[in-house]
Amino acid sequence: MHHRTRAKGLLLFVLVAVAILPRAIFAQTPIKLHGNKYKPEDDVKLGREAAAQAEQKLQLLGDPQLNAYVQRVGQRLVAAIPPEFQHQEFQYYFKVVNAKEINAFALPGGPMYVNTGMIAAAKTEAEMAGVMAHEISHVALRHGTAQVTKAQKYDTFSQILGMGGAVLGGPIGTAAQLGAQGMGVYLLKFSREYESEADLLGARIMATAGYDPRDLANMFKTIESQGGGEGGWFSSHPSAKDRYAKINKEAELLKVNTAAAPDANDLVAAKQRLSGGPMTANNQGTAVGNAANPAGPPSGRVEKPSSRYVPYDKGVFSVSVPENWKPLEGQNGLWFAPAGGAGSVNGQTVFTHAVNLGAVRSAAKDPQQATDEFIKSITQGSDLRARGGYQRVDVNGRPGQIITFDNVNEATGQPELVNIITTQLRSGDLFYMIAVSPRDDYQSYHPTFAEILRSIRFKDQD
Repeated sequence: MHHRTRAKGLLLFVLVAVAILPRAIFAQTPIKLHGNKYKPEDDVKLGREAAAQAEQKLQLLGDPQLNAYVQRVGQRLVAAIPPEFQHQEFQYYFKVVNAKEINAFALPGGPMYVNTGMIAAAKTEAEMAGVMAHEISHVALRHGTAQVTKAQKYDTFSQILGMGGAVLGGPIGTAAQLGAQGMGVYLLKFSREYESEADLLGARIMATAGYDPRDLANMFKTIESQGGGEGGWFSSHPSAKDRYAKINKEAELLKVNTAAAPDANDLVAAKQRLSGGPMTANNQGTAVGNAANPAGPPSGRVEKPSSRYVPYDKGVFSVSVPENWKPLEGQNGLWFAPAGGAGSVNGQTVFTHAVNLGAVRSAAKDPQQATDEFIKSITQGSDLRARGGYQRVDVNGRPGQIITFDNVNEATGQPELVNIITTQLRSGDLFYMIAVSPRDDYQSYHPTFAEILRSIRFKDQD
């Protein structure tokens, strides 16, 4: 009798313990990789060629802060991909496209593009992250090459690359156009099964990254309510009513990693930047802003910097610049340029002689990692070429670093030098200063840039 009592007590304990365990342990919908005759390296090759073709047509955004923000969200999601779906060959990166369509798409091997329309439409960062997590899941699950394998239309990988290039050579502004025919079908338009898998894996990635997976389902409703179906995300993703229910059901089985919860103010700041006017785009990497948009291209013929300096207070920091350099406050920080040093080329503001100062939010605790992410967001897909590595520099008594890049100015076609200086603020945000000048003028402008750097004062001192 005593033995039976202990047995019953043990059984009751086990039942209670099972009842209080996270439901995710028992009922997560299984997901597996599909048969694929191609190697992960092939995904990377295909994605790179497709990205190169796409970027010849897409209007990439030249705003370093918005690009850094989307890159930061993207890398947070990539870090949350379950180990069984991680591919060390893949190189995920994220770029913002200046397009009003509510759209985002990813290519095999890691390239991903998010429209400004998607950022504007999202009610929360989690909604935007949900779409990104869904697209990342297609990449992680290798749906592109798996679908090619399943179709068995192409015998060699070279044929796949050739077809991809042919389709991407046409005019594209959205994922729908990119995936309308030929190879694009295999890259961006997937079966209902694959879409469901991307929903489920996307939900898991979101939860691990600190986002509520139900916001992925909410984003479907947001897109529909804002008319995003035509020419937008739904045009390349079949919409089914039961997708909302399935995502919400899966969300009930997942535990959100609240310790990794993002800052809710980040999307608000991003939207504020978008609402300031038309965003500037730049595929070449030339320093651009969205300032007063001076008429005509910059002449590059400028006055010698004044020896008198005028102070400017930006709240977080103050700085002094030559009195004949005017402030041009745009979408990517505060620019100062002399007359003739800024102008408009193809609707974008281009600088020949200027400094740009600002701060970007960073989730990285290590200043070097924060700087690397910021530099990557600026230089990825551009013609900027580093001259050596980082060098130490003092920024208002704080340790900072400087790196110099060679570039060709988009307006003048002349070689220029771009200095990027960073240091970390007490808040963890990354302060930056970017100095631009023609290479032939650099020696005479270097003292001016150095004086501007010396004048910087931070308001967050201990």
